[in-house]
Amino acid sequence: MSSRRELANAIRALSMDAVQKAKSGHPGAPMGMADIAEVLWRDYMNHNPTNPEWVDRDRFILSNGHGSMLIYSLLHLTGYDLSIEDLKNFRQLHSKTAGHPEYGYAPGIETTTGPLGQGIANAVGMAAAEKALAAQFNKPGHDIVDHYTYAFMGDGCMMEGISHEVCSLAGTLGLGKLIAFYDDNGISIDGEVEGWFTDDTVKRFEAYNWHVIPAVDGHDAEAIKAAIESARAEKDKPTLICCKTIIGFGSPNKEGKEDCHGAPLGDEEIKLTRERLGWNYASFEVPSEIYSQWNAKEAGAAKETSWNEKFAAYQAEYPELAAEFTRRQKGDLPADFVEKSSAYIKSCQQEGEKVASRKASQNTLNAYGPMLPELLGGSADLAGSNLTLWSGSKGIKREDADGNYLFYGVREFGMTAMMNGIALHGGFIPYGATFLVFMEYACNAVRMAALMKQRSILVYTHDSIGLGEDGPTHQPIEQIASLRMTPNMNAWRPCDTVESAVAWKHAIERIDGPSALIFSRQGLPCMARTDEQVALVERGGYVLKDCEGTPELILIATGSEVELAMNAEATLSGQGRKVRVVSMPSTDVFDAQDAQYKQSVLPLEVPARIAIEAAAADFWYKYVGLDGRIIGMTTYGESAPAEDLFPYFGFTVENIVAAAEELLD
Repeated sequence: MSSRRELANAIRALSMDAVQKAKSGHPGAPMGMADIAEVLWRDYMNHNPTNPEWVDRDRFILSNGHGSMLIYSLLHLTGYDLSIEDLKNFRQLHSKTAGHPEYGYAPGIETTTGPLGQGIANAVGMAAAEKALAAQFNKPGHDIVDHYTYAFMGDGCMMEGISHEVCSLAGTLGLGKLIAFYDDNGISIDGEVEGWFTDDTVKRFEAYNWHVIPAVDGHDAEAIKAAIESARAEKDKPTLICCKTIIGFGSPNKEGKEDCHGAPLGDEEIKLTRERLGWNYASFEVPSEIYSQWNAKEAGAAKETSWNEKFAAYQAEYPELAAEFTRRQKGDLPADFVEKSSAYIKSCQQEGEKVASRKASQNTLNAYGPMLPELLGGSADLAGSNLTLWSGSKGIKREDADGNYLFYGVREFGMTAMMNGIALHGGFIPYGATFLVFMEYACNAVRMAALMKQRSILVYTHDSIGLGEDGPTHQPIEQIASLRMTPNMNAWRPCDTVESAVAWKHAIERIDGPSALIFSRQGLPCMARTDEQVALVERGGYVLKDCEGTPELILIATGSEVELAMNAEATLSGQGRKVRVVSMPSTDVFDAQDAQYKQSVLPLEVPARIAIEAAAADFWYKYVGLDGRIIGMTTYGESAPAEDLFPYFGFTVENIVAAAEELLD
């Protein structure tokens, strides 16, 4: 029987070998945290390597994702479909073992943890999802949702501002099944952190209302085990276990130094490390007796079988709840959602109400919300402005998690990264809101949602200079273009109640990426449409108003500027011009349509085009060409009422008509 240290040394050896073969990587953290990982994964983690998607598994998040060989070694050793050849291909093209853990590349990777701090934010989201799902589905004697979220984090995660945002909220929510391990090794890329990081971490987390276990020897298995026992005994607070470790543990000349943080140890140092650790095996060699002690397939299968038996008993007593739980875990929508949402969209057209699209969004939530118990909303302290609360909203609280709405506070970045964790956890479709301009605070978490293709709905209101008096700091200019150019993102900027309802429907139905729904502060009239036109909205762009025969000019607009385009068309057609108006609420959805449809909307034989949008102008050249015209923003805004700003920046019928005459004459 191998000792715990020998079992941990398997992680160290695989990590330093893989980094050395790749000629790049971070061996220090895996070697320093190996003893902690051995205790957690062999004594406490509930997981099944043969079914990485088991719904009640514990979640493990490596927030200090640069130490990715730690998790790859763990997955390999415990029996996941990650071979020794995969480890040898660390950081190589098309390998499962990318430089940082990437969701979807290897089984058992719960989230993409690249930028520091976002892993712990995802973990907080997962723990919040577990608590809410348990409150919604568990019944006396039937705890079908009962798992932990474990996170490893380093000094870098602690320094990143997002860790302050989410860990503060985790304490407020009382996420007792969240256990984080702080790898307190005192080293970052630039060296010893005492020159730039002297926070009292214990007091900080105690102030957040966490259970904190300080000064644990991260190389003493019994001390680690005692800390985990204490953490699991605390039901009402998340726990931070502060582990004192030595980065690059076992390396005679590099342990405890920044040299081993982000560079291979070198062949000679690896040889010396093997000798010091007593690891007398060749590169990438792990003896069978160590593999057998690490292998978790049999135990994992037994744990899942036991849960399946619990769920069968639950199903017998609560068949409707069990069916609903299964549906939500699969990510399926209710069978009648398409029919009912389509009927609501049709009613919006019939009623023709003039409201701000943010209000149209709230009205849509009131229509769709009762059908979708999986919707988990929220706002970054702007619920009254974003209008994200609907009639059935109920806040999730420390003492009562049976809700569907999180009050995130002023934490745009934290909110968005937590939403990624909620989406990854399963059982919910998260939506969260802020002003569009504050998307910049959350931009990297938006990028992670797109990178992982998560079903996360990003609600952004106050979408242009139309928000008025708050001025240029609050008036978004470049943000819409940024969202549209983000791979895997669908961005919608609807012009009225109908397009708003379609945007929500599309975002809810979409399973292969996030959606950004961009809404106005000011009231927008409902456009006249036929039933056929209503059906075409979901294609991202469509002909809203047309002329007889081939048009000589096409006006393209989104959001509040669609009304302006329609008014300009009326003037131009009154002058005998043949004009088409195209509403394009989602450019990326339109771009994904077949060539025939796109040609039918924007025929190549009509080069005279004008794009109109109160946002960054340059984005629209792809639709109007270099010879077209763009009525857009090339500067930041100003502080004034919206009715003064639009004319000041050229958003008038007269300016559009003048541009048209210049193009056509």
